[in-house]
Amino acid sequence: MENNYQIFGIRAVIEAIQSGKTIDKVFIQKGLKGSLSQELETLLRKEQLNTSFVPIEKLNRLTKKNHQGVVANISPIEFHDLDNLILKTVESGATPLFLLLDQLSDVRNFGAIIRTAECTGVHGIIIQKKGAAPVTADTVKTSAGAVFKVPICKVDHIKDAVFHMQASGIQVVAATEKTENTLYDADFSIPTAIVMGSEDVGIAPSILKIADQKAKLPLLGEIGSLNVSVACGAFLYEAVRQRL
Repeated sequence: MENNYQIFGIRAVIEAIQSGKTIDKVFIQKGLKGSLSQELETLLRKEQLNTSFVPIEKLNRLTKKNHQGVVANISPIEFHDLDNLILKTVESGATPLFLLLDQLSDVRNFGAIIRTAECTGVHGIIIQKKGAAPVTADTVKTSAGAVFKVPICKVDHIKDAVFHMQASGIQVVAATEKTENTLYDADFSIPTAIVMGSEDVGIAPSILKIADQKAKLPLLGEIGSLNVSVACGAFLYEAVRQRL
């Protein structure tokens, strides 16, 4: 799939990074040699950009153009600073409601969550720099444009964002089945950040350990879990119900 948020070619990607473009992810062909590719890899490490080393077949699927072994996703949005966003939200007089996404990797799930977040008045979404779903054309489409309306922050580690929230007087509620408490037991009427986990393994144990509360959705059928974007919607609308 090709889109307007993609650049390819070693020199083009180097120039995009040096010009300050917001790069979401860089895909590099495994075993790529040459001084220019080494220059790019040095730059990627310096800027701590999300990088994957992939087979050439993956790059050929990403674009039909002459990619020279490198394809990069440019983010269609500018990311916000977490400190400033929390401060701005608190100063506005609103009761903060944030979403922390721990290693969510599917761009369509990400887009669907952003759309629901916009509809439920979420003040910001926090993702991790490495391992998180990038903001792509698919994200924009699935979010129905909400990606341009909800502030999104990138942090080095979700754990840092959890500590940040707690230090700012915002409780952190982890959405996990590893608890006896349901989301109806949680008080979402106070300043809250909800943590949603990845599609395959859920929330990391290190995050569960430091969350203020854990809450689960009651599941009455035989299937053990919901799609993460659907589960997120249920949590956010319980917050809306309590705040109305």
